[in-house]
Amino acid sequence: MKKYQSYKISVAPMMEWTDRFCRAFHRQLSGNALLYTEMVAGAAVIHGDRQRLLGFRDLEHPVACQLGGSDPKELAEAARIVADFGYDEINLNVGCPSDRVQSGRFGACLMREPDLVGECVSAMKAVVSVPVTVKCRIGVDDQDPEPALDAMADRVVEAGVDALWVHARKAWLKGLSPKENRDIPPLDHDRVYRLKQRLPDLYIGINGGIADLDEAEAHLAHVDGVMLGRAAYHDPWVLARVDSRFHGEEDPVSDRDEAIERFRPIVEEELAKGARANQLMRHMLGLYHGVPGARAWRRRLTVNAVRPGAGIEVLDAAIAEIGRGGLDKSGEAGQLDHTRAVAR
Repeated sequence: MKKYQSYKISVAPMMEWTDRFCRAFHRQLSGNALLYTEMVAGAAVIHGDRQRLLGFRDLEHPVACQLGGSDPKELAEAARIVADFGYDEINLNVGCPSDRVQSGRFGACLMREPDLVGECVSAMKAVVSVPVTVKCRIGVDDQDPEPALDAMADRVVEAGVDALWVHARKAWLKGLSPKENRDIPPLDHDRVYRLKQRLPDLYIGINGGIADLDEAEAHLAHVDGVMLGRAAYHDPWVLARVDSRFHGEEDPVSDRDEAIERFRPIVEEELAKGARANQLMRHMLGLYHGVPGARAWRRRLTVNAVRPGAGIEVLDAAIAEIGRGGLDKSGEAGQLDHTRAVAR
């Protein structure tokens, strides 16, 4: 518990979204939110390009790596490699419902095999000193979430798990796509609350359908941590008050412009190394969500950042759209003051 209590807010591992560029940008907004990698298969860690899969900047700390797999020996070796890279936590995916993941016997289908998940946790714990955690669903398909989640939690506690993050929905492995599995199965936050009441000494974090910090604070009356997913990606400014609200610290940035200026040197450095503008700038699309000019900002980044040779000038042009407050129907620049617009 002591190692984990400071992580009140985390950003969920999201495939094709929470890469190292996304995490570097999110870190400009909060120094305390726990950031997660995309899921990476244990076999890929062992046999693949480790620097490409696992490389990250020191500024990303605290940062956790999520592994996928179901072979205890393979996961132990992958966990050792991940720990050597300097990650602050290793998380086992027991929640992804995709067909590709199921075919490899990992992800949400492991909800049916709590003993195997326990073996995987034990194997990883035996070779690393950093926390080993699990992210799971409340059940899959026709499972009753009461015994299913209890069985998973009890087995991983026995194995020494440091924390359990629970996506408060079932996963339907047949009949729903991964996208549908994020929305259609009904949320049951109370089920996660009941698990915390039953296991008060286990750090339990909640995930699923949490839109903002007000909702996060309400959940924290019942559980230890809140994991934001799409809300943090589509409206990253939600992270900008995490430090002051939940940790009693000064927030890193006072407005969105400052967040961009903090991230700019990273963008310039990565572009110089050969990264494409879109790889960096796509994670910023939602920064001005709800601010006049946001649509023009997104359009500039979306259209121009994918062009061959696109550079930092794309970001500057997009910022200028916010400065004008976007264009009205007549094509003339809006007259809203930038400072007032950002403050809204």
